[in-house]
Amino acid sequence: MTDDATARLLDRFLAELRDLAPVALWAHGSLAGGDYQEGRSDLDLIAVLAGPVSLGTVRKVVRLHRRLRADEPLADQLHCSYATPDTAAGAERSYLTWAHNHLMKRPVTPVTRRELHAFGLVLHGKPPEDLVPPTPDRELNAFVVRDQKDFWRPAVRKARLWKQNVWVDLGMVTFARATVTLREGRLISKREALEALPALGAPVDVVADIRRRRYEDPVPPTEQWTARRAELTRAYLGPAIDGLVAAYEGLTRA
Repeated sequence: MTDDATARLLDRFLAELRDLAPVALWAHGSLAGGDYQEGRSDLDLIAVLAGPVSLGTVRKVVRLHRRLRADEPLADQLHCSYATPDTAAGAERSYLTWAHNHLMKRPVTPVTRRELHAFGLVLHGKPPEDLVPPTPDRELNAFVVRDQKDFWRPAVRKARLWKQNVWVDLGMVTFARATVTLREGRLISKREALEALPALGAPVDVVADIRRRRYEDPVPPTEQWTARRAELTRAYLGPAIDGLVAAYEGLTRA
């Protein structure tokens, strides 16, 4: 499941989290889905705390994450949303979240909720099905279509973004995962998404570049290839997203 540094970080996080009386701690994303790459993948967690998330709780959360950052090399990649038993079921809620080294509020998406039920990893306490209701297919599919239409499609128009590895990687992988979810009703890992992309018409050189950096050699690409890769990715994703949304948007409306 994990390498040594990741296991050490999770053990310490859980030990320090006990001061906040956790009812449960779950992993989702790559760690839970079996495609975790130490030092490259994020650690996506959800903690369910016994009491209300008060101002005192917020302060403790900040101190906890700052201590981890000071001592643990992988702590920058640990992201955690904080719920309570009374709020965990609220799909419309935004939760206190530590991510990218600062506090924010964001929802636990239908994709994450489906992941928790399908393959969520219980690190402590109650399992997800005790606290989080199942996500209906219509809700999941509507979110996936909306994410492609309202977030990723406008992003494709912003050329400067696509010279960054993270946008290329997430944009391509998320499109493949969205397509498989809508067509087949299942969630897939990033590795499976990369395997699916060539059959979806994605540029093979871009797919090979993502796979190399994720699983083989993390050396950054050259400036020339970065520019060419951005052109190829945007030229592919724009029409591909348009086609996916056109095919499924009407089917996801209530």
